Amino acid sequence: MGTSYEKDVVAWANEQVALLRAGKLADLDVEHIAQEIEDVGKSEQRELASRMAVLLAHLLKWQYQPALRGKSWIRTIAVQRKDAAYVLHEAPSLRGKFNDAQWLDLVWSKAVLSAENETGLEGFPESCPWTMEQVLDPVFFPE
Repeated sequence: MGTSYEKDVVAWANEQVALLRAGKLADLDVEHIAQEIEDVGKSEQRELASRMAVLLAHLLKWQYQPALRGKSWIRTIAVQRKDAAYVLHEAPSLRGKFNDAQWLDLVWSKAVLSAENETGLEGFPESCPWTMEQVLDPVFFPE
């Protein structure tokens, strides 16, 4: 093998691609390729979780601080919805995360912490009061 995975992952990846395309399967670094494929899925999950946490935090702020509503919040909510929709379009299997109680709890707790930090308020709901369909719906705003 040329470049080691540990020294330069980009050069290593390019070499692995060249080996795959040349049909030199015996020369592949199978263990690290498997690890990278796993990491792609984890990265997409983290991206969706991050987008959803920001979106949920802004929906909480929208509901609990109506006097501070403005175009900035509307834009942030719209961008996060579009970005989450894009992640789900690229990896539709991630919709299954919406049925994963542990994942939802993590995302919700991050959203609540963010909303508490940004607003100074406390006492947000223990769990998300909205369905994920509502959260992602471009016209939904909690009142």
